[in-house]
Amino acid sequence: MKTNFLYLFTLFFALSLFAQRPAQSYRSIQKKVVEGRVIDKETNQGLEYATITFTNKRNSNLLQGGITDSNGNFKVDIFPGLYDISIDFIGFESYNQESVMIREPLSLGEIKLNISVDNLQGVELMAERTEVEIRLDKRIYNVGKDITVRGGSVADVLDNVPSVSVDVEGNVSLRGNSSVRILINGKPSGLVGLSGPQGLQQLPAESIDKVEVITSPSARYDSEGTGGILNIILKKQELLGVNGNFVANIGAPNTYGGSATVNFRNDKFNIFTVNSIRQNRSKGYFYNDNEYFNGDDPSTFLEEERKPLRDNRSVFTNLGIEFYLKENTSLILSGFYRDRKGDNETKNDIKQTNSSDDLISSSNRVENETDDDKSYQFSANFDSELDDKGQKITLVAQFEKSKEDEDGSIENKILFPEISEINYERVKQYEDQNRTLLQGDYVLPIDENTQFEIGYRGSFLNQETDYEVSYLDNGTFRIDGNLSNILFYKEYINAAYTQYGKKIDKFSYLLGLRMENSNITINQKTTNDNNLKNYTDWFPTINLSYEFDETKSLTLGYSRRLRRPWSRFLNPFPSRSSITNVFQGNPDLDPSYSNAYDFGYLKRWDKFTLNGSAYFQKSTSVYQFITINTGETVVISGNRNDPENPVVEVPVIKRTPVNLAEERRYGAEFNLSYTPSRKVRFNGNFNLFSSELIGEYENVDFGATNLRWYGRLNSTIRLPGKIDWQLRMRYSGPSENSQTKRQGNFVVSGALNKDFLKDKATISFRASDVFNSGRRVSETITPNFNGYSEFQWRTPTYIFTITYRLNQKKYESRRGQNQNYSAEDAGGELDI
Repeated sequence: MKTNFLYLFTLFFALSLFAQRPAQSYRSIQKKVVEGRVIDKETNQGLEYATITFTNKRNSNLLQGGITDSNGNFKVDIFPGLYDISIDFIGFESYNQESVMIREPLSLGEIKLNISVDNLQGVELMAERTEVEIRLDKRIYNVGKDITVRGGSVADVLDNVPSVSVDVEGNVSLRGNSSVRILINGKPSGLVGLSGPQGLQQLPAESIDKVEVITSPSARYDSEGTGGILNIILKKQELLGVNGNFVANIGAPNTYGGSATVNFRNDKFNIFTVNSIRQNRSKGYFYNDNEYFNGDDPSTFLEEERKPLRDNRSVFTNLGIEFYLKENTSLILSGFYRDRKGDNETKNDIKQTNSSDDLISSSNRVENETDDDKSYQFSANFDSELDDKGQKITLVAQFEKSKEDEDGSIENKILFPEISEINYERVKQYEDQNRTLLQGDYVLPIDENTQFEIGYRGSFLNQETDYEVSYLDNGTFRIDGNLSNILFYKEYINAAYTQYGKKIDKFSYLLGLRMENSNITINQKTTNDNNLKNYTDWFPTINLSYEFDETKSLTLGYSRRLRRPWSRFLNPFPSRSSITNVFQGNPDLDPSYSNAYDFGYLKRWDKFTLNGSAYFQKSTSVYQFITINTGETVVISGNRNDPENPVVEVPVIKRTPVNLAEERRYGAEFNLSYTPSRKVRFNGNFNLFSSELIGEYENVDFGATNLRWYGRLNSTIRLPGKIDWQLRMRYSGPSENSQTKRQGNFVVSGALNKDFLKDKATISFRASDVFNSGRRVSETITPNFNGYSEFQWRTPTYIFTITYRLNQKKYESRRGQNQNYSAEDAGGELDI
C-alpha cells in the first residue's frame, strides 16, 4: 500500500508540474531545453515514469519538471535560473543535484539510479518476483510474471507457491495436508470443478493476480479445510482507456492455446474480460503388481498396466463491469462460462502368473470415454465505504451451475489361455450441481487502531449424480443393478461471524467467533436410503502479532476447523477403475474436526528474507482411505462350461473411507529468499512434518506414524542478451501410513524468457518434469495381499508462449483503491 501511494503521489505530482503556469514575470522569457536519460545502474535499462523535478532556488513556489518515456528519456522546457534538480523512481535511491544554473539548453546525460533496499517491500524488481505480504490471518503471494508457468494453468501456478504442493493426480495440499479449501476471489466457485481441484486445469495461469495462503484463517472465512485456505485472486486491469494482454502457446505433446485479458475503463465504469481457449493431450501411466496369499497354497500374482491418453479441449470466458457509483462505492456485475470436452482412451493389460512365473491367464481391457463439462456463474458485489474512517459494508450474491457428463464404452477380451469374444460394457455418469451464495459483511472502526466486524454467509448446494453400468447380452445392453444408482446430495450451510481487532503500539490481535449450521441430505434414490445430518458448530479464532521493527515480526494463530466429506465419499455404490479394483463410499462418514496452532516468524535483511513457522494440529473423527479384500472374486479367464478351459478368479480389492479416532500433525517450514543482485535471485522452501494416526476399524489397527518432508528451490538468472532463465527443483520425501509406503520423487522444471518489440512482447519456453520423474511409487502390505504400484498423471510437457501487451507498461499508475476485489477482504485486516 505504501508503494502504491508513493507511486500515485509521484505521478500526480509530476502531472501537476505540467499544469503549473509561470508567474507573470516569466511569461516573456524563453524556456531552455533540459534533457537526459534515467537508467537502472545495474542493468542499464531505461526507467519509465521516473519523475524529474526542478526547484527554483530563489522562488521555491516555481516548480517545473516532467516524466521519462518508455526508454527512460526526458526532455523538459525550463525557465532560465538557478535550480535544485531531483530525480525519483519507486524502489530506487533519489538523485539530487543542487544549484545548477540553467541559461542555455542543457544535457544531463545518463543518470544512473541505485536500487534502494529500504523500498524493496512490495515492489516488483524482477519479472518472476513473488512478493510476500504478512497479515494477521494470511500470507499473500503476488504471483508476478513467473515464466515457469507460461502457457500453463492455475494448477501450475499453485505448484510454484511456497507451502503449496500439487501431486501427480492434480490434488492440492497445503503443508502436506490435502484438506484445503480453494476459493476464487474469496468465494466458492464452479471453476474448481465438480471432481475437485482438477477443474483448475482449465483456468490460464496468466489470469491470476495473486494467491492468498491462509494457514490460520480468521472467523471471516469458512470453517471448511483443516489444512487451511487458498484464495486465488484473478486479474482485473485498472488502467484508463483500452489495454490488454494477449497470449498464444504451442507445445508437446499436442498442446495449443491462447488467452486474452482486455479492459476498458473511464471515470464511471470499468469493463474487463478474460478469455482462453486450450487444447492439450496428456499421457499417463499406471502399473500394479499384486501378490495374493492363498493360505497353504502357493501365492498367485496379478500384474496390471494401464496407459491413459487424454485429449481435452476447453473454452473459458469471463466478463464483468464495475460501476464507480461514487468516490468509495462500487458495484461489480460479472459472470463466466466454461466448456470442456474430452476424449480419453485407457488401455489396460492384465496377466496372472503363479509362483514359478508361469502365465496362467492374460486379458485386455480398452476403455473409451467422452467428457462434457460445462459451468457458468453470475455474481454481484456491492462495496461501499460509508465514511472516511473506514466504516464499510459489502454485499455479495452469486449463483453457479455445473454439469459434467461422462460416457464410457469398455471392451474386455481374454487373450490367454484361449482367445475369447469381446465383452462389451458401458459406463455413464451424469453430474449436475447448482449453488447459491449470499453474503454480507459490515466493518466498524472504533478508533484508528480498533476494528469490529460482523457478517453472514449462506451457501446452498444441490447435486445429483446418475451412475449407470450396463453389459452387452445377446445384442442388448442390460443395466447392472449392483452398480447403477442415482444419488441426490444437498448441503445447506448458514454461517454468522463476528471479530474484534486492535493494534496497541507494536502488538496486534484479532479475536473471532464463527457459527455454522450444516444441513446435509444424502438421498440414495436407487435403494430409497435417506440419510440426514444436521449439526451446529462453533469455531473460535485467535490471531496475534508483534512487530519488533519494519524488518522483524512474530505471529501466533489458533483456529478450529472441519473437513466435510465430498458426496462421492458418501455414496455406498461402488465405482470401478478396473474389474479387480473398486471404490465405494461410506454414507455414515462424519466430518473431521481439528484444532490448529501456528507460530510464525518474519525477518528481512538487505538481501535475505526469512519467513518460517512451526505448527501443530490435533484432529478428531479423521477419515482415511483403507484398502480391504471384499471377499468377492471376478473371473478374468476360462469357461465354467468347458473342463479344458478352467475358470481363473482373482479377489476384488475395495478402497473406502472410514472415520478413525485421532490424528496429530506437527511440523515446521522455512521460506528463504536471497537476491545477491538484480540479475540473480534464489528462493527456497522447506517443510518437515510428522503425522500420527490413531485408530482401528473392524478390529484391525490402522494406527501409523509418518514423517515427511519436501523442499523446493527456485532460481532466476539474467543471462546475456536480457534473457531470463528460471530453474525449479522440487523433492517430495517418502511417506507411510498403516498399509502403504510411498517413495519420494524429484522433479525438475525450467524456462527461458526474452522481451522484444520494446518490451511490449515476450517469448517464453518452458519444460516441465524434464527427467520424467514425477511418478508416485508405492507399496501396500495387508494380511491378504501385497501390492506394488506406479502412477503418473502426465508425462513431461514442453511449451512455447508468445505474449503481447497492448497499452501496458512495466510501471503503471493505479487507482487509489484496490480493484482486485476479494469478498474476503471486506474488512481490511490490521496490517503488520
